[in-house]
Amino acid sequence: MPRRKAAEKRERMPDFKYGDLVVSQFVGSLMLQGKKSTAEGILYRAIDICEDKSGNPGIETFHKALNNVKPVLEVKSRRVGGATYQVPIEVRANRRVALAIRWLISFSRSRSEKTMAEKLAAELLAAANSEGASIKKKEDTHKMAEANKAFAHFRW
Repeated sequence: MPRRKAAEKRERMPDFKYGDLVVSQFVGSLMLQGKKSTAEGILYRAIDICEDKSGNPGIETFHKALNNVKPVLEVKSRRVGGATYQVPIEVRANRRVALAIRWLISFSRSRSEKTMAEKLAAELLAAANSEGASIKKKEDTHKMAEANKAFAHFRW
């Protein structure tokens, strides 16, 4: 945390193919070792694969998958007098998107398909249909928050 002033949020440029800020954010998270054009190619191929398999526009499938994975609640550790409680809190809008993107990418990387584009497409299709590992992660997060609802009064 800076002592003088809050850090400014930088403007994110929309991607060139769809003109979408969320796609641009996804590409930034997918990128490894600064290879942005490779990450863009992987995402665009994955969206094309989704379009072929589902019959719907690929970008719609992408947004549906992202909306299905966004968490509403999460737990945060709060130390109160010697005991640590898991306190449920609502997730801010920009963190929701960031978590959904992170979960989709990490569970895509752990899949068993051949190329990264195929892995990402399979995870996006599964998430759009409300199934898959990233949806399970969201549900587990919500279950944990629901189970610790008794400690919600420790939120401040």
